[in-house]
Amino acid sequence: MKKILISVGIYCMAWSAAQAQFRIGTKAAREDSTSSGFRTLQLDEVNFVSSYYQQNGNHSAVTGGIGTEKLYDIAQGIDLKLSYKDKAQRINSLVFDAAMDYYSSASSDKIDPRSVSSASMSDLHFYPSLSWSRKDDKTHSQIGAGVAYSTEWDYQSYGGNVNYSKSSKDNNTELTLRAGAFFDTWMAILPYEVRPAGYGSGAEGDQNVDFKPRNSYNLSVGLSHVMTKRLQMMLMVEPAYQEGLLSTPFHRVYFTDNTMKIEKLPGQRMKLPMSIRANYFLGDKFIIRSFYRFYVDDWGMKAHTASIEIPYKINSFLSVTPHIRYNTQTAVKYFADYQKHILSQTYYTSDFDISAFSSSFYGAGLRIAPPGGILGNRWWNTMEIRYGHYTRTNGMVANIITLSTKFK
Repeated sequence: MKKILISVGIYCMAWSAAQAQFRIGTKAAREDSTSSGFRTLQLDEVNFVSSYYQQNGNHSAVTGGIGTEKLYDIAQGIDLKLSYKDKAQRINSLVFDAAMDYYSSASSDKIDPRSVSSASMSDLHFYPSLSWSRKDDKTHSQIGAGVAYSTEWDYQSYGGNVNYSKSSKDNNTELTLRAGAFFDTWMAILPYEVRPAGYGSGAEGDQNVDFKPRNSYNLSVGLSHVMTKRLQMMLMVEPAYQEGLLSTPFHRVYFTDNTMKIEKLPGQRMKLPMSIRANYFLGDKFIIRSFYRFYVDDWGMKAHTASIEIPYKINSFLSVTPHIRYNTQTAVKYFADYQKHILSQTYYTSDFDISAFSSSFYGAGLRIAPPGGILGNRWWNTMEIRYGHYTRTNGMVANIITLSTKFK
């Protein structure tokens, strides 16, 4: 309860600060502009997002591929977008994003069923980030960089990225390059059956446990082009490499002779997603947004994902957005179900997230954007609520509802 109150408190303070800023407005910032065109830092936009997610299933990796996957997650997020114009007339943007999730996982409570609750049964996940970008209209280019931090009970992560984009003179074609890295440290919490003498549980006051690294490196290359007045397309290639502890130490694996060990996976993984997006403007009321991605990695997984979203503008301020996504994937070569592994195997997992399955996610969103602002507040210009339902062929079912608002 304390964690929830802290989360809600921070969210409310941020909301109040944003409202105060918008009441002041940006007039003073504009008046401070010099004759050279320099503009002081001003607040352009504030976005708030709240969501509730819940899932259920019967293939928990914590208990070897069987058992409850019941989980719920309450999330709140805020991002502040600020900008200023430098003396060279380039627009510089700053985005501060802070989000937090409070979640409770029934499966994590099975790490040590002898206790009232395990270390990871519930937790608060906090992940702020800060990014900067500079757009130069004279050279049709943009550069940027960002840093990120993430923490919860059993891990911490530090990350950063740099990006560059270049547009054609007519702005119909754009090349985007992005590179990033994340450096994680995991608390190696083990199931109670295999803990060495003196090894801690990971719970507060009992943290005599090992810490393991996991590093991730990614690259993104994108090419977008305005094909016609109605059609826009984008190609994206996003290779990634991971190293370190890629298995989860508290995931159990049961073998054909009922021997139990903890999950073991290779210490490296190469991933290669390739995707294409296409947006088609079908008149004043319809937009068709489509997406397809092919994924392959050196663990043996291949996946295909396709989605379509069709926003429909009911009137000048109200629109509805039905959406559907379908995914199918093969299992990694180290996966087997409960009591299906044999002891001679070098690597093994019973995590159904990396098994073979097909899934679908569908729902709709309702967006309100009155010309005069919501409830007559011209700064509060957009509010949207979205719902999605997720199902897998291996039995998992999930639902999510999201509320987002924009002040501008």
